[in-house]
Amino acid sequence: MTPRTETVGVRVGELEVLVWDAESPAHGDQAAPTVVALHGFPESAWEWRSVAEILAAAGIRVVAPMQRGYSPGARPPSVEDYAIERLTEDVLTVVEHFGLGPVHLLGHDWGASVAWWIAGHHPHRLASMVAVSVPHLEAFADALAADPDQQERSAYFALFRQAGKAEDVLLEDGAQRLKAMFGGDVPEDLMAAHLEMIGNREGLTGALNWYRAMRRYAVPDVTVPTTLIWGEQDLAISRSGAEATADQMAADYRFVPVAGEGHWLPETRPDLIATEVLGRIR
Repeated sequence: MTPRTETVGVRVGELEVLVWDAESPAHGDQAAPTVVALHGFPESAWEWRSVAEILAAAGIRVVAPMQRGYSPGARPPSVEDYAIERLTEDVLTVVEHFGLGPVHLLGHDWGASVAWWIAGHHPHRLASMVAVSVPHLEAFADALAADPDQQERSAYFALFRQAGKAEDVLLEDGAQRLKAMFGGDVPEDLMAAHLEMIGNREGLTGALNWYRAMRRYAVPDVTVPTTLIWGEQDLAISRSGAEATADQMAADYRFVPVAGEGHWLPETRPDLIATEVLGRIR
């Protein structure tokens, strides 16, 4: 299934948005439920292709923006423009553009970080949330501060926050180090689609500015029904933060650790993710 593309105007330009429309009505004459899907680094909205096709066949519409820094028309030069509040504004603008009420939010990697922020600070905008890989931001911050395992897994942050040097390292030799991050888990055609967005210096700087704008995020306990899916072999996220997320929940919560899987679950286990999303919707 080929999604249609829409352009949504935001404060800093225009976001490209992929839309997989529902193949069949899910609730009689009512409009199809909508999932807003937020991608991570170093990917793009195309990471949701297989998940979206399953959901669309089940009568669910999927709206997946190429986020700020990734969309060629929305790459502000200032690092401050990549603060999580600005990233959130973009998502809420997309929701308003499509005239949506409370939505089902799905996020992976950095997209999950934005999703946690929205769930904590704008819970009335969500009907449910499924976060993939990244735990509640307070739980992750605690792990980063106290867990040597998480500190080792996040050591790459130091490089990514170095403007210029990170771009040089990741783009040299035909972006070999950028490609190597996928560990062979992402199909070649999807990897090419991702690199079409950030496999150039301007796009990569926009994506890396998310890391350069990082700070410790204060996020309240989440009152939105939520599922966290985490691969037990995830090289970026340790078990401590994933398990501690339960302590930050004040709503129905489901933790789904996936044995034998790593970080790229939207590509390796789209069936599982779609099943968990459908469980939240239904």
